[in-house]
Amino acid sequence: MNECKKQYIINPTLFGQAEVIGFGRDSFYVKEIAKQKSKDVIIKNHYSHKVCTDGTTHIHLGCFINGEMLGVLQFGYAMNPQSMASVVKGTEIDQYKELNRMWFDDKAKRNTESMAISYSIKYIKRKYPRVKWIQSFADERCGGFGIVYQACNFDFFGEHENIFYEVDNEVYHKSRVAFDQKTISKNSRYIPLEKAERAVKKSLRQFRYIYFLDKRWKKDCLLKEMPYPKHYDNSNGFEKTKAGMDFKKYGQLRTDHD
Repeated sequence: MNECKKQYIINPTLFGQAEVIGFGRDSFYVKEIAKQKSKDVIIKNHYSHKVCTDGTTHIHLGCFINGEMLGVLQFGYAMNPQSMASVVKGTEIDQYKELNRMWFDDKAKRNTESMAISYSIKYIKRKYPRVKWIQSFADERCGGFGIVYQACNFDFFGEHENIFYEVDNEVYHKSRVAFDQKTISKNSRYIPLEKAERAVKKSLRQFRYIYFLDKRWKKDCLLKEMPYPKHYDNSNGFEKTKAGMDFKKYGQLRTDHD
């Protein structure tokens, strides 16, 4: 690679056909990494300490700065993989991606996240030409309301509340919690009943962002585009918060034991 020039990282195959595996420049690039390495890093460092299933996440990128991997980005499908057509009309399963997980070491400099996302988009556009849009969510657990996506020129499509459960310093989406043993026994995704019965229900806001790789597809979006939520602007109902605020201590979370 060339330090001044951004370019695709190419890996020749056994059959002599070039394969794109990343994008960037010598001192900063994103590149495909082994799935297990990606999962190990996310489980250890991401605030959720969890990864999506292998069927959901299938793109694993490391972010390398001066030769050291200081970040990981995982892309795949939404929690409900077939929900894409309810977001953008006519979308097929291989025409969208969701940024499922993202983590960066504290050693990474400011703006690293936005640059890594931008480079990842370029990689995806070249490697997966059928992909027309990329979706991601920001939520109250990490504060900021998606400022990194705003910096990458994603469009904002509003917020919704989602239910999570916290128990033993772990946070679980409502889809992983059931309150009868018969249901739990049918699917290994559910947490044990003993944990479910002790879990505290929490409602938090999630903010939806979409980047259209093919701008023509934006007209088929079924959601209403809205102005960016401002991190320090209370006029739109958002409170001033500190990025990275602990989930349990975040005052905007509504909690109960139902």
